[in-house]
Amino acid sequence: MKAQVVEVTWLDARESVTVAELSSACGLSAAELDELVEYGALAPLQRDTTERAFSAEWIVPLRTAGRLRQDFDLDLFAVAILLGYLNRIEELEREVKSLRAHLPTHTHRRDDGPESWREPHGKGTED
Repeated sequence: MKAQVVEVTWLDARESVTVAELSSACGLSAAELDELVEYGALAPLQRDTTERAFSAEWIVPLRTAGRLRQDFDLDLFAVAILLGYLNRIEELEREVKSLRAHLPTHTHRRDDGPESWREPHGKGTED
């Protein structure tokens, strides 16, 4: 049995990454990243520099979008739209966590969703 070597990197969203580093981390080519910038789906830290740098926070959504692109054979424009939705979902999840943190502890539930989702069908109905 062979031992598998895994490289682990701590991701700090406050760091910046080059196009080459971002390309390597997410599996998209530099040309594809440039096209996503042209679509407005990906924003470099500074637009006027010769070597583009990006926030490291782009790694996770780009990796997810790249994987979905391969799984569903998406074109790059669809990936650009997908990136917008992934970022919006992340933003909404942070907002929900923040709002839940302000609620009293006795109102927190372990399971989410309306009561009808947690109750078996037909409960409370008599035939």
